[in-house]
Amino acid sequence: MSLVKLTTSALAIAAVSATAAAARDQVQVAGSSTVLPYASIVAEAFGENFDFPTPVVESGGSSAGLKRFCEGVGENTIDVANASRQIKSSEVEACAANGVTDIIEVQIGYDGIVFASDINGNTFEFTPEDWYKALSAEVVVDGEIVANPNKMWSDVNASFPEQPIQAYIPGTKHGTREVFEDKVILAGCEETGDFEAFKAANGDDKKAAEKACIALRTDGVSVDIDGDYTETLARIESNKDGIGVFGLAFYENNTDKLTV
Repeated sequence: MSLVKLTTSALAIAAVSATAAAARDQVQVAGSSTVLPYASIVAEAFGENFDFPTPVVESGGSSAGLKRFCEGVGENTIDVANASRQIKSSEVEACAANGVTDIIEVQIGYDGIVFASDINGNTFEFTPEDWYKALSAEVVVDGEIVANPNKMWSDVNASFPEQPIQAYIPGTKHGTREVFEDKVILAGCEETGDFEAFKAANGDDKKAAEKACIALRTDGVSVDIDGDYTETLARIESNKDGIGVFGLAFYENNTDKLTV
């Protein structure tokens, strides 16, 4: 997804590009690491086919890109924010407070989350429950909420190999992280039945239970990657037991190094 700022709501995207180019030579784009490969190709094609310089495309994560996008209008702010999630109401409010009131949301397509390790490593058939049991800060054992004791993947699922749990996941400024928390970790928490235990422990507060479910370990088993997916790949290359979480498109560009 891309979000484009308009100085006047009736303007077309091409007109935004023309305005930005006149002000400072190049359109500025930043945001999602997941959208980065696509955006880079589009920027290159734009530079080759129009009378404007190739746009500058940076990564940094969805949240970081949206934060920059909402800082204001003019040549010192970016023109387009790439995001792998929808813009939040709080971000729309932040934009409005800084004079960014005319926003166009352009949906580019859909991606998927993949779990990948070294191409010569063990293979897994994961479920959300497996990831919840591996990475959640707390789990329910014998009816009690305790700090996550699982160290090996075989502790999580008896059918898995005796391999240390080591996960490299998108940092909190990445839109993919939010999808991972909601569609994988929270879903796994609900599948195990632990969600009900967390809810009961928090006075039947559903929101508090969700927060408890997606709170991840801080003991080094789960490592946040704040950079782009090339950093995740580098971590996996240096630790053959590591498993990375990232967008499908990145895997498709690195099938010679990774197994899903």
